Amino acid sequence: MNFYHSLPVQIRFNDADPVQHVNNTVYQEYFDLGKVSYFREIMGNRMDFKGISMVVASYKVDFFQPVFLEDTIEVKTKISVLGTKSLEMVQHLYKVGESSPRAVSVTIMVCFDYNTQLSEIIPEAWKEKIRSFEHNECTDK
Repeated sequence: MNFYHSLPVQIRFNDADPVQHVNNTVYQEYFDLGKVSYFREIMGNRMDFKGISMVVASYKVDFFQPVFLEDTIEVKTKISVLGTKSLEMVQHLYKVGESSPRAVSVTIMVCFDYNTQLSEIIPEAWKEKIRSFEHNECTDK
């Protein structure tokens, strides 16, 4: 799997437990930082929470190895599947310099209109930007 987006993430002192493991609940915060950075890079601005945007419908995280307070980490993000109203985002959390991820997240996001409180069709302009950024490696659903 090719990743074209990477975000270095600073581990904070309060992210870790007394034995300096990053708490498993904090990983989702790291993945969320990756999501925001990914969409900002592709869309060129912040998500519009007054109109049409994306919301998380579900996510799953698999943990493979612990992350420690002194580690230098990065989150790699890609959209792997584009549907009519939803997309699948895959994220890997790596210790810098390693080739195997410490954790992997798969998130389903839905295009959502905050005014009507209903799901919407993902705008074709968004899909074009995503496909271009992902080198046309997204699967259409």
